[in-house]
Amino acid sequence: MSVLMASISVTEARKRLFSLIDDVRESHEPIEIQGKRGSAVLRFSRDLATAHVPVILTSLLLLAIGYLLGAIPSGYLAGRWLKGIDLRDCGSGSIGATNVLRNVGKGPALVVFLIDLGKGALAVLLAKSVGLSDWLQVLAGLAALAGHIWPVWLGWKGGKAVATGLGMFLGLAWPVGLACFGLFMAVISIFRIVSFSSVVAAIGLPLLMLLSGGSSAYVVVSLVASLMVLWRHRSNIERLLAGTEPKIGQKAKG
Repeated sequence: MSVLMASISVTEARKRLFSLIDDVRESHEPIEIQGKRGSAVLRFSRDLATAHVPVILTSLLLLAIGYLLGAIPSGYLAGRWLKGIDLRDCGSGSIGATNVLRNVGKGPALVVFLIDLGKGALAVLLAKSVGLSDWLQVLAGLAALAGHIWPVWLGWKGGKAVATGLGMFLGLAWPVGLACFGLFMAVISIFRIVSFSSVVAAIGLPLLMLLSGGSSAYVVVSLVASLMVLWRHRSNIERLLAGTEPKIGQKAKG
């Protein structure tokens, strides 16, 4: 009998507790619960009313959006629409702005650069706008980079993610993004080699982020992004070492 009564008491207590929580969710006012050993005041903020929001699903959705943004093949479309060519079969084989410049023209290359930059920035800013943590923001940015490098629409063969990476860091920490872009422009103005400028900027990125006092998430992602860009430029690095990498205005050998 005592076990039965205890079970009933626990059940009733649970019902009362859930009822109180429901009332508080509606009123957002603090409540006081009395007991034999004293009382306790429970304070609930409006956040409790939204605690059921599926943060994990929101994060996954934004990661998917980041990838799909990155996978928009702006350079490929520019080549197809304006010249009737497949950039993957031209020059360096990349669908990025540099290969567009060499095979399509300056105007289209600038448009492609801005679109690719916007893809990385938008992926991060969307994550920021819903209050996701630094780590989830950088994952959204990395998803955009992955989409640009491995676009599902083009058989997983895309660009080198320099512009998209720049946009990502402008969204995460714009002073670092601007400093990195300044480094890129300084090197390219001297050497006139886009790939070399990209490599130097990629190496400088994690150092700039570290010096800026960025969060651990931002420092880690700057290192990851740097390694991704260097890996995507491995053939360019080989040509740089061999002295055969073309300068601006020259055609890349297939």
